[in-house]
Amino acid sequence: MTTITGVDLPPGSPGGSVELLRDLYLGPDRPIPADVFMLAPPDSAPDAPAPDAPAPDAPGSDAPGSDRPALLAVPGKQVDGAGFWTYVEALAAAIRERFPAAGYGVVHLQHLAFGATPALLRAFPRHPHLALVHGTDLLFAADHPTQAEVLKEAVAAARAIVVPTTAMATLLRRLAPADSSRIAHIPWGIPDHLLSEPPVRHRRAGEDLRLLYAGRLTAEKAGSGLFEAVAGLDGVTLSVAAPPAEYRRLDEESGLAGVRYLGWLSRPDLWRAFAEHDLLIVPSTRLEAFGLVAVEAQACGLPVLYQPVPGLLEVLGDSAIPVDLTAGPQAIAETVAWLRKDPAALDDIRAAGYRNAARFPLSRTAKELQALSEQIQG
Repeated sequence: MTTITGVDLPPGSPGGSVELLRDLYLGPDRPIPADVFMLAPPDSAPDAPAPDAPAPDAPGSDAPGSDRPALLAVPGKQVDGAGFWTYVEALAAAIRERFPAAGYGVVHLQHLAFGATPALLRAFPRHPHLALVHGTDLLFAADHPTQAEVLKEAVAAARAIVVPTTAMATLLRRLAPADSSRIAHIPWGIPDHLLSEPPVRHRRAGEDLRLLYAGRLTAEKAGSGLFEAVAGLDGVTLSVAAPPAEYRRLDEESGLAGVRYLGWLSRPDLWRAFAEHDLLIVPSTRLEAFGLVAVEAQACGLPVLYQPVPGLLEVLGDSAIPVDLTAGPQAIAETVAWLRKDPAALDDIRAAGYRNAARFPLSRTAKELQALSEQIQG
């Protein structure tokens, strides 16, 4: 039977968990048949009720296996406090109205510490629940009492809990009671076609080393101090692909002189940007659930330099360059100087990255999730 899943974010929201949602359940190559919901942008109307939805192959369809999510117009989203539970009840009501409970065999819970998961638990209380743990879930649960409560509720209700790394399992057990028998280690994956047909790489035209940062600009991801240090190095150009509002805020707070801003790129454009640079910087300061951006970069032949935090260290290991970026700009300056003097080192790291990325095809992730879904329905 069909899966039901969703996140309480508008389409186009940045983040690896949203991209994984699209890869697994939406788009032309989706491997898991599912109905998916997201939040409608402010001031927009919700989609039509499910019984009136067009046939699966009709243009604009959001029937099972469609390439777009159903959009639910539910106001009042917040992170903490009594208003959060009011919002959850409204979202649960919208889900019940939009999706008939009899049509689904299993519920996939995403973002365990946010509104979509408790809403799904209330909308489909008798269905088997498969929980997929993403990094922001645990980070928010560690910092916010309401999110910790939601995480515990989700873990208690789920028949199986999927973590992409063992580091995630360790932190999960610290935050919510979860016996090992219900925890399954299934690594996230990247599109198979990216592994088989990566973009053509562009060689350097000059001597400068082309560095790239790609991702959110939250406190856990990067800071202006690092960007300024990298952009000020001799023989280096630094590009940043990040959400516009986050980049503007960081620039206004500290100034980002010498940084080339690329905008927030579409997935194909980001892959092409990977092929046009020499090194990706992943300076995460806290646990990463998996590191999809880093693995996608490796699939595109872009070597990765990273802060060896839990999750990333497990996924990347020695297929990338671990550097303690908290030690100050000297550490990255020495690494960049080494790579400029020894271009063959980049080729070696690139080859190791290709091999590492090949370990994580999306088809395997989907196959293992499907098998686990069938198991908990039995």
